[in-house]
Amino acid sequence: MATSGTGYDITPLSSDRVNALAADFTPEERHVILHQGTERPFCGLLLDHKQKGAYTCRLCGLPLFDSSSKFNSGTGWPSFFQPFDPQHIRELVDDSHGMRRVEIRCARCDAHLGHVFDDGPRPTGLRYCLNSVSMQFVEAGQPMPQRS
Repeated sequence: MATSGTGYDITPLSSDRVNALAADFTPEERHVILHQGTERPFCGLLLDHKQKGAYTCRLCGLPLFDSSSKFNSGTGWPSFFQPFDPQHIRELVDDSHGMRRVEIRCARCDAHLGHVFDDGPRPTGLRYCLNSVSMQFVEAGQPMPQRS
């Protein structure tokens, strides 16, 4: 078993397990999370969300971002300046749209989350730009989902 610095199991899930976890997804969720789609800007349910807690992977439940790193980027997607644990995010260079972007995926289940850019606020200078549909919010003090 692979464990992150914050103590979470980040062992990659099998394709059978990923398919089982995605069985009840809507067509939009499947498109974004499993096929690297993007939801329309300014329509995601977590864009203006301001409660304290953690944003977890919608597919496997791995904590991705803490609410303390969320900021309003004005881009139309929830944005964060640092991950919950860097080992929970996997980065892939994406040259598919005539420009270089860095795609971010969940390290455990490979769900597409969004992209990271180098125009964010201090202290990191990064802007992790996420699809709301790729995340689930867990209020502070509540247990993290166990879907590995």
